[in-house]
Amino acid sequence: MDLAALIEKLREFARERDWERYHTPKNLAMAMSVEMAELVEHFQWLTPEESLAVQNDPAKLTAIGEEMADVLLYLVRMADVLGVDLEQAALRKIGLNAIKYPPVPQKAKS
Repeated sequence: MDLAALIEKLREFARERDWERYHTPKNLAMAMSVEMAELVEHFQWLTPEESLAVQNDPAKLTAIGEEMADVLLYLVRMADVLGVDLEQAALRKIGLNAIKYPPVPQKAKS
């Protein structure tokens, strides 16, 4: 995925609909939260095994993919509005997590 192209596409989409005035960090965070709740709803009350099995149901997987896309699009739009470089932020966070959660030592083979 070309993140820069996606950002530009979202900018244009918002501009063409005069939505830029609504795309404040607060509104985008709230909208993303709503979409996340819609994603979670697909898994509510499922066992771990049932949640993995949704990948075998094309209709469910399509619906879940659409909710995941909504979350992603709001996240990317919010990062653009705030001037956050998502790629840099993600790589930094992976580095911080690597320090906070070091690899589990491998057991010696007998």
